[in-house]
Amino acid sequence: MRITTRVLGAAIAAAIFVVAWLTMASPASPASLTEVTNFGTNPSGLRMHLYVPNNVAARPPILVAVHYCTGSGPAFYSGTEFASLADRYGFIVIYPSATRSGNCFDVSSPQALKHDGGSDPVGIVSMVKYVEQHNNGDPAQVYVTGASSGGMMTNVLLGDYPDIFKAGAAFMGVPFGCFATTDGSGWNSACANGTIIKTPQEWGDLVRGAFPGYTGARPRMQLWHGTEDATLRYPNFQEEIKQWTNVHGLSQTPAFTDHPQSTWTRTRYGGTGTNVAVEGVSLQGVGHSLPQGGMAASVIQFFGLDGGSPGTPTPTPTPTPTPGGACRVTYTMNTWNTGFTASVTITNTSASPINTWALAFTLPGGQTATSAWSATIAPSSGQVTARNVSYNGTIAAGASTNFGFQATHSGNTGKPTSFALNGTTCGIA
Repeated sequence: MRITTRVLGAAIAAAIFVVAWLTMASPASPASLTEVTNFGTNPSGLRMHLYVPNNVAARPPILVAVHYCTGSGPAFYSGTEFASLADRYGFIVIYPSATRSGNCFDVSSPQALKHDGGSDPVGIVSMVKYVEQHNNGDPAQVYVTGASSGGMMTNVLLGDYPDIFKAGAAFMGVPFGCFATTDGSGWNSACANGTIIKTPQEWGDLVRGAFPGYTGARPRMQLWHGTEDATLRYPNFQEEIKQWTNVHGLSQTPAFTDHPQSTWTRTRYGGTGTNVAVEGVSLQGVGHSLPQGGMAASVIQFFGLDGGSPGTPTPTPTPTPTPGGACRVTYTMNTWNTGFTASVTITNTSASPINTWALAFTLPGGQTATSAWSATIAPSSGQVTARNVSYNGTIAAGASTNFGFQATHSGNTGKPTSFALNGTTCGIA
């Protein structure tokens, strides 16, 4: 009996040791999403969910991740990779939730399009300030990203609060102010369909008008859009590029173009590295279904949250225009392995308005236009003519209009060498 007791005692001691060792060796439980209430001024009743990783930095950067219509903060948390990237790099993620019918964010009301004007942007900024005060968040490292309605809100927040946000990344968004309405409606069909076309200056003025008197640095912007987006159509992508390059005082001509994947065309403005002021990623054949796997990591790299330092972008000199007559044409291409999109801006440099227009130019060999927006193009190759549609035939003196088209190519990605508007040779910007 004495031997049995000794054996039993030894076994119990060993078991206790194993349990204790396993307890010490087990990793800490993963961080979880928590809801925060009473976070500050919140005129539209948003909800706030917060993800703080276990390895949070001592002075953590803050990322606001904004969901799509019908979504929620928890849905965007579980359906995107930003939380797992926060685990890796130690930043905090705020997931706002819209609570109105349809769960879309307000990107259209006069209040939402003004610094401290009210509505959703004020509530989101309150969330940022809460994290700065309660989680030691770094006010010099505040970023925002979002998809669809959240992509539009990303544009709005960068326009309203350039003093708060250092950079943004908008998936499937529209330019700041494009969705504006005055009738209480939250939907702007003309903008959604990509038919609101403005000059870079006009788009830039909308951003500058949101915070009159602001003279500080402007946030950097990364833009993502699929060419087959049928909800917020692809022309909005080029309009966003026009807006944010103008805000930063940059040329619309990319300083750098590459293809990180076969169907991606990435263009950079204001420099060639990850520290650029504006970056666009066009996704051939992709619809309204962003972000996809791996794209969140590209966002984090653009922000510099992966350990890199974006630094200060080096401006790209504006090209000297080619002399011409009473018109000037800017022709910008985004190319990929078998195709491209072109954005064409016509500026009336004469003293008289143009009431209808036809722009003639020759597509280089092997290029064939397959579709167009804000214009009709015929024939599809060789010497073609782009003609106005019903809503953009008039170009006032000194004003501009824009159209675009998609095309295939057989290896030649050159640009047309001359343009004629209503028979008059144009200068090329």
